[in-house]
Amino acid sequence: MGNWIDLAGRRVLVTGGSKGVGEAVVAALAAAGAMVMTSARSRPETLPEGVHFVAADLLTAEGCDALAAAALQGMGGVDILVNVLGGSSAPGGGFGALNDAEWAKEIDHNLLPAVRLDRALVPGMVERGEGVVIHVTSIQNRLPLPESTIAYAAAKAALATYSKALSKEVTPKGVRVVQVSPGWVETTAAVALAERLAEQAGTDYEGGKKIIMDALGGIPLGRPARPQEVADLITFLVSPRAGAISGAEYVIDGGTIPTV
Repeated sequence: MGNWIDLAGRRVLVTGGSKGVGEAVVAALAAAGAMVMTSARSRPETLPEGVHFVAADLLTAEGCDALAAAALQGMGGVDILVNVLGGSSAPGGGFGALNDAEWAKEIDHNLLPAVRLDRALVPGMVERGEGVVIHVTSIQNRLPLPESTIAYAAAKAALATYSKALSKEVTPKGVRVVQVSPGWVETTAAVALAERLAEQAGTDYEGGKKIIMDALGGIPLGRPARPQEVADLITFLVSPRAGAISGAEYVIDGGTIPTV
């Protein structure tokens, strides 16, 4: 983005920053001049210069507490919080395959880390009268796939509703809250899934991508989004150039959602 957006002096915390969209967000915000801290359960092989890393399991309350404490101690607070962490490990087989433990895992992965970190760090933003919170949800909050992602979709829908409620509470106090809802993004994990489906179907990678796109009902753009494209959107939304945006949802899905 060059000098179009300048985040110099901004203290940023990005969750799930070791791969996929999170990795792209970390790089984009660091390139814009922000002081960036990120976390994952294990340290990635490479990090952009100057990025601070904290190993933490954010699926636990203790891990969230440790990361929040590290941000407060290491940066003196957070001006921008980007809650990227999310994903699903639920088995296929529809609703009947999801027991209470699977439901709890999806909520612990996709809802509670954001809730806990917001609770720890947003009060400081309110006290200073400024700040930005991004919640990365998913188009599955309105377009769930019944085969394997019911609990994931429901947890993301809960995150979306929580995000809207938080925006109503803290926007009058100077803190903007925005949702970013990607569709299918061509991350390393997504590439691996497409390759696996392609092998099972006896086709190539492009054929595997088509299988996924067909499962989504088609992507009018003809391709998944790239992690950098999601990161660029988030970089804009956390910047002063988006200063009038709060309580909104930004969908980046190539037109996947078929309704208005």
